[in-house]
Amino acid sequence: MGTWKSRGLRGSALEEEINHSNERYREQKLALIQKVPTPITPIRIDKEKRHITLAYFDQKSTVDYIGVVQGVPVCFDAKECATDTFPLQNLHPHQVQFMKEFEAQEGISFIVLSFTARNEIYYIPFCDIAAFWRRMEEGGRKSFTYGEVDRTWQIFAHRDIFVHYLPQLQRDLERRD
Repeated sequence: MGTWKSRGLRGSALEEEINHSNERYREQKLALIQKVPTPITPIRIDKEKRHITLAYFDQKSTVDYIGVVQGVPVCFDAKECATDTFPLQNLHPHQVQFMKEFEAQEGISFIVLSFTARNEIYYIPFCDIAAFWRRMEEGGRKSFTYGEVDRTWQIFAHRDIFVHYLPQLQRDLERRD
């Protein structure tokens, strides 16, 4: 069980951009994707400021986002990486298992990964995540590098959609057919 202090759970810049993009998708009736709240138990509350200053996570969360895109079930996690190496410890076994089970139910799972130093965002299909994860479990690298990411999966902004991941989702769907 993790804890967070008063500065916690403010959300990353990437998540704020994804939330904005998902709102645009909803308004355009393209998708209905929601941020999955992380259940917490408050321990200490500042009654004057009406803020939780200490809390425990109730349970392991699954992924950051879940929803449907024109009839296709979708779940994904948003991750940021300050270097060119993404540590797989930033993905938790229960998250990878959830994505695997989601895929088995004919849903689409992926991560949206921002290499913040490069100002580049990528759609990482679950099959790639699973391959990196398997390599780690077999005693290989416990990370994957920017060099291992297929550049054709880069996500670009489109008008007022900052993280326009739907074209990459469409590409993922097409290669499965």
